[in-house]
Amino acid sequence: MKAIRKFTVRAVLPEPLAALKELAGNLRWSWHEPTRQLFEHISPELWSSCGQDPVALLGAVDPARLEELARDSDYVAGVEEVRRGLHEYLEEPRWYQGLKGEKPKGIAYFSPEFGIAAALPQYSGGLGILAGDHLKSASDLGLPLVGVGLFYRAGYFSQSISPEGWQLESYPVQDPDGLPLSVLRHPDGSAAHVSLALPDDRVLHARVWLAAVGRITLLLLDTDIPDNPDELRTVTDRLYGGGGEHRLLQELLLGIGGARAVRLWTSLAGRPAPDVFHTNEGHAGFLGLERISRLIGEGLTFNEALQVARAGTVFTTHTPVPAGIDRFDMGLVERYFSSGLLPGVDVADVLALGAENYPGGSPGTFNMAIMGLRLGQHANGVSKLHGQVSRRMFNGLWPGFDPDDVPITSITNGVHPPTWTDEALVTLAEEKLGTAHTSTADWASTAVSDQDLWTARKRMREQFVLDARRRLIEAWREQNKGLVPPSWMSQVFDPDVLTIGFARRVPTYKRLTLMLHDPERLRAMLTHPEHPVQIVIAGKSHPADEEGKRLIQKIVQFAEDPEIRTRMAFLPDYNIQMAKVMYPGTDVWLNNPLRPLEACGTSGMKAALNGVLNLSILDGWWPEYYDGQNGWAIPSADSAMDAAERDELEADALYDLIEHQVAPSFYERDGDDELPRRWVKAIRHTLSELSPELSADRMVREYVERMYRPAQHYASLLGANEYEQARELARWKERIHREWPRVAVTHVESGGMQQIPQVGDELHLRAHIALGGLEPSDVRVEVVYGQSRNGDELANTRVHGLTVEPHPNVTISDGSTLFTGTVTLERAGGFGYTVRVVPQNDLLVSPAEMGLVAVAH
Repeated sequence: MKAIRKFTVRAVLPEPLAALKELAGNLRWSWHEPTRQLFEHISPELWSSCGQDPVALLGAVDPARLEELARDSDYVAGVEEVRRGLHEYLEEPRWYQGLKGEKPKGIAYFSPEFGIAAALPQYSGGLGILAGDHLKSASDLGLPLVGVGLFYRAGYFSQSISPEGWQLESYPVQDPDGLPLSVLRHPDGSAAHVSLALPDDRVLHARVWLAAVGRITLLLLDTDIPDNPDELRTVTDRLYGGGGEHRLLQELLLGIGGARAVRLWTSLAGRPAPDVFHTNEGHAGFLGLERISRLIGEGLTFNEALQVARAGTVFTTHTPVPAGIDRFDMGLVERYFSSGLLPGVDVADVLALGAENYPGGSPGTFNMAIMGLRLGQHANGVSKLHGQVSRRMFNGLWPGFDPDDVPITSITNGVHPPTWTDEALVTLAEEKLGTAHTSTADWASTAVSDQDLWTARKRMREQFVLDARRRLIEAWREQNKGLVPPSWMSQVFDPDVLTIGFARRVPTYKRLTLMLHDPERLRAMLTHPEHPVQIVIAGKSHPADEEGKRLIQKIVQFAEDPEIRTRMAFLPDYNIQMAKVMYPGTDVWLNNPLRPLEACGTSGMKAALNGVLNLSILDGWWPEYYDGQNGWAIPSADSAMDAAERDELEADALYDLIEHQVAPSFYERDGDDELPRRWVKAIRHTLSELSPELSADRMVREYVERMYRPAQHYASLLGANEYEQARELARWKERIHREWPRVAVTHVESGGMQQIPQVGDELHLRAHIALGGLEPSDVRVEVVYGQSRNGDELANTRVHGLTVEPHPNVTISDGSTLFTGTVTLERAGGFGYTVRVVPQNDLLVSPAEMGLVAVAH
């Protein structure tokens, strides 16, 4: 029998345990071990079977057990102590409160997915986990941040594997009443809604769910409410569950509806309105248009409102490939924005923001990332390498500028240590180093012996092996109802064998099956008599990605071989709960994408926080932090003739590293205690050097200092005195655009050097600049110089400003303005230079911001 409707009945807690409801309602429990231990104590078996979800546990536990605990004075005292600790955490000043100087009063952080806990399955992969970790560290640091997303009734999907090895998807519907959520309500108790006007006189309504993530409130918009007709109730049905119009509706709701929800929440909760808006990927980009519409309602023109919205917006791009960007048919976007969706905003202005009107662009396409960059004055990639890739990928938006000049910086992702660090390591740090903060602990201290580290690491591996066996047996039973699992399943993996982990989403560029390139060589490594290896693999392929599913199938079928099935396994339904055991339980974390297609790759960061060594292509975060002592770098065959040759070369390099360096080092034992001293030294080095750098606390601090504070500063300047400077900036930009076709470098003279230039000589420059109707103060004239390579190309360039010559000693007959300056020749070798003109205004963050440049020819 199948139920026609499901709902959750919440337990009535005895009065002495009433605080458990409050503790279950704040997702801080997902990273606060004392709170988790309180719930586990209620019923360890039920805690495990409920997926370590306090709300589900309290709904399933026998009331008699709760009454028993209510009579246990020690347990009741423990509950009260943890509740007091939560209140202190929520109210006490933290890092952000101690910051001096100008800083945002509020930050709104928009993301299409948030991975906070397995109990709230609103994520698919790295983007969502990163967003969840951002909220958690923002909470720990005390940021006045609010998260904004959508509530997907079926989340992403649950994965199972058929007997043929094919991925199967199911979509269990989430009951929000059974989740740690509450409804945003008006003072009269009625549910608060946001609404969007759609074509054909339709209206989309969304209720707003609230999740408490420590000190942070997360707003999740939900369209499955009676106010909507059936076809609109499904807008928030699944994460990434549809394309075309369905996806556009989700992104309109996230951006426009999300901005309206923030405004509603701040009003009802008595919070200050955010002065900084952070768009985590392009999915939420429409929020800038909603803000523009509101500003037009205050009397600004579109261009004036655009300056204000841009100034306070941070845009983070996460994709290194154009195919990863959401793009819509221009006609579809035009239809939706012709419906009264945004009062005061002309549809032509909307379309211009997303238009791919640059070389190589598609004229009929609306690009969400392009709109995000045009609406965000402050933009970044998520690793140094990804920043470089992004500057090249979006170079077309800034024609005439080199990629290095493109105004996209980088802030390398981080992960939340309390969430991802295993309790065995936390306990070791507490006992030996006197701190639970593993990311800042002194792991180089002799207070922690090699034996201590190795014992903790072995405990993590043993825990993982038991968990992996349990998952495999449960998955087998699900596929084979009523039958007894084969005995070999209880022998899968060995806690004393070198364990390699590979778990992530399964698009083709991540190359899940590179390890299968030479099956016999892999088989030999798995069954090596002295240096055996075991490999655990997990990950989901998008339901529409048939090729990704085929890769999973190849892995599953290879691992079914009786000779190796206890050494290699694919664990179905990869999620946060699995990852929290898998990452610490491996010895080596493998990552072998096609370089440079991995934007960051935070799974290896989570592993490293637990002393796991990385074995990775130099892509994403790894080029920044690989130092030869914290793992291994797989050489990239970038110059290979084709993809097949590249795979072969890189697979051979991977095998060589495992066979000749990784496995021998792991099994090398020293002294009477038979410890792998060299391996433990690498563990200690990894924990000491990487833990602070890979922490999301470092990442969030960087966002505050490099993005949020500048965004607040510029937004404050443009909003002052009834937007006086915003109006002035808009007029100035219009004048610059109008006059720029007449700006040119008409002539450049140089001198001052010896006949044969030497290091230390000075190059004196005189540049004649035609300014059209502009003033010298409107522009910056620069000499760009560096090493000359490959003909006229410049490398390792530097920029030096030239100054206007107020009274030139020669008459300039063509009416141009003279700018002069001096450059010192500081290094030998080929030297070249050019002169360029760019707009100059104190309210521009970058000289390239307007995409205008005049270069000497």
